[in-house]
Amino acid sequence: MSDVTHDALDYVPPLEVEEEELYHAKTWLGKYVFCQDAKVIAIQYSLTAIGIGVVALVLSLLMRLQLGFPHEFSIIDPSNYLQFVTMHGMIMVIYLLTALFLGGFGNYLIPLMVGARDMVFPYVNMISYWVYLVAVLVLVASFFVPGGATGAGWTLYPPQAISPGTPGIDGGIILMLVSLALFIIGFTMGGLNYVVTVLQARTRGMSLMRMPLTIWGIFMATVLALLAFPALFVSAIMMLLDKLIGTSFFMPAMISLGEQTSFDGGSPILFQHLFWFFGHPEVYIVALPAFGIVSDVLSVHARKAIFGYRMMVWAIVAIGALSFIVWAHHMYVSGMNPYFGFFFATTTLIIAVPTAIKVYNWVLTLWRGNIKLTVPMIFAIGFIFTFINGGITGLFLGNVTIDLPLSDTYFVIAHFHMVMAVSPVLVVFAAIYHWYPKITGKFMDDTLGQWHFWLTFLGSYAIYLPMHYLGFEGIPRRYFAYGETDFMSASAADLNAAITIAAFVVAFGQLFFFWNLFISYFRGKEAGGNPWEATTLEWQTPHTPPRHGNFDDLPLVYRWAYDYSVPGVEQDYVPQNVSPAEAENLGKGGGEQPT
Repeated sequence: MSDVTHDALDYVPPLEVEEEELYHAKTWLGKYVFCQDAKVIAIQYSLTAIGIGVVALVLSLLMRLQLGFPHEFSIIDPSNYLQFVTMHGMIMVIYLLTALFLGGFGNYLIPLMVGARDMVFPYVNMISYWVYLVAVLVLVASFFVPGGATGAGWTLYPPQAISPGTPGIDGGIILMLVSLALFIIGFTMGGLNYVVTVLQARTRGMSLMRMPLTIWGIFMATVLALLAFPALFVSAIMMLLDKLIGTSFFMPAMISLGEQTSFDGGSPILFQHLFWFFGHPEVYIVALPAFGIVSDVLSVHARKAIFGYRMMVWAIVAIGALSFIVWAHHMYVSGMNPYFGFFFATTTLIIAVPTAIKVYNWVLTLWRGNIKLTVPMIFAIGFIFTFINGGITGLFLGNVTIDLPLSDTYFVIAHFHMVMAVSPVLVVFAAIYHWYPKITGKFMDDTLGQWHFWLTFLGSYAIYLPMHYLGFEGIPRRYFAYGETDFMSASAADLNAAITIAAFVVAFGQLFFFWNLFISYFRGKEAGGNPWEATTLEWQTPHTPPRHGNFDDLPLVYRWAYDYSVPGVEQDYVPQNVSPAEAENLGKGGGEQPT
């Protein structure tokens, strides 16, 4: 570390919490399997999430085969199709994106970017990953029990979810609910770590308003998850009780397969309220980390300070708060009172305001910037285009009168995937290409990255733009086969075939990514400590990849995270841990960046 004068220490408050004593692993198992280092745990989370995400990708391809070329593949029957729909949706939203953004990027970046040695509770952090892994294994086990996985749809609505005639009615739905409960238990342990680390373990000088927007996004998403996941947890437990011991929390008195059931007095609508009270904040549990990450990637690769930093922070906070009062816009078709419909439509439009502020700020960050079209940058720009397109269609569905006829059509599939699938996945790729040099010390191959981007970006539009047309034509979602119906034009079948081909092109494009990820680890170009010339603390570590404990001496922070293109500074940027005196020296061209 560079020497810091006593005068420089006046810029930062004293350390509030003593440095923690870290447990350093002494065996291979302790270092790579039962590891307490947040960076290793992050990689474990990421590899597990990507692994189960590949399973969900394969399920989506099987669905597309049936829709594009119906009855051509005997291995796909109606029960299989409903199981594929259910498992694909649940895996992608919960087990891939939530786990990857919070468990993966959260674990790796929070301690490094706030200047901490590790998470505040390293042992609990380790346990959180293993509970998550068990949840994933329980979920996968549901494929192999008699009757297979549940086919209730990814929202698991009762009474269908636990009524005879639904695929996976015996073991499948039980394992799904147990897996969700385990996932939430594991996340709660991890989430408490993320929140406490951000609030209590920041290094000296790292005030809340000096934190990078990546940390703000992950922090706010974690707070949302800690408040929203209990609703899903209790609904999973209550449905398990309905299924296993015959309670009637959600199951009404009804006749099933010609016989009166033993249930009486339950409310299926109650489950919908509980599910969507979790389900809509879940959109922002995924989106807010993506917003933060894309902000940092744009700033670094445009060589320009993020536009309106404080406005961006308050927009993140506002989105988080408002996300809890819009959940019932998913329930317009449930027969709610029109006054409630008006309320939820209004709050849905209001939450678009801070979201739009962020889009304007990203565009203004790019405006007149020294834009470098690196692979992380083109993925980040692709995110902006896709998020705007998906957000505009959200304004359609937020309006009650338009949502009612569109609700169960492919328009919803198109909107949801543009906002909740393609957009965050583009940010995931931007983040991996951006931080891979820090994780491994190697660059990922640029040519392979370009191929990966264009196949993914253009292919995704070829999949989801036509679905908007299918939705306006009234093509219903979740159907195994459509047959010959009067309201469907011949173009619908042709579009379904074209969409299926595009889906396979996108899946093929991911092979470029996986090959790049693998080959770059062994043969990638050496990156050095700060290849992107970034200002944030993770790029200022004395070693690359960072060792356990991250820093030799904890850094002192003197400035915000976006000092790019600073007038009078020869090297174009000033890292957060450079003191005013050192920055002045850099301006004279005589200083060196501290290691």
